[in-house]
Amino acid sequence: MASLKVGDVAPDFTLLADDGTTVTLSALRGKAVVLYFYPRDDTPGCTTEACDFRDRHADVSGRGAVVLGVSPDAQKAHVRFKTKYGLPFTLLSDPERTTLGAYGAFGKKIMYGKEVEGVIRSTYLIDKQGKIAAAWPKVSVKGHADAVLAELAKVN
Repeated sequence: MASLKVGDVAPDFTLLADDGTTVTLSALRGKAVVLYFYPRDDTPGCTTEACDFRDRHADVSGRGAVVLGVSPDAQKAHVRFKTKYGLPFTLLSDPERTTLGAYGAFGKKIMYGKEVEGVIRSTYLIDKQGKIAAAWPKVSVKGHADAVLAELAKVN
């Protein structure tokens, strides 16, 4: 599992987006990127997190940043999730878990008292030069979008 920290160059990736295009991180240089990893579309915690980012999207985009959500779900699942909740940002599919692994967002975790392997809810704020500006390796959903927005204010 990767251990990324503030100041590291963010690992580049190219992933399939919900709209059928591909998104490459390096193509977004010049913009700050909120890159958040979540386990599964349309589950309670993931829905709360996505809707919190949705509700703060105007503030994020007003600071010249983009939000990208990444999970192993298929593109079609992302389309349903995005439509159901009116998500204004891009969802990316990583079924091979390559990008998840590069960011330390896949591995062993404790779930309901048992050790399992899966997606570790985490977020990285990537600055305009492509470096990690802030990292949340184990996200607690409540208040998380506000914390990301506060850090974004420092970066831009």
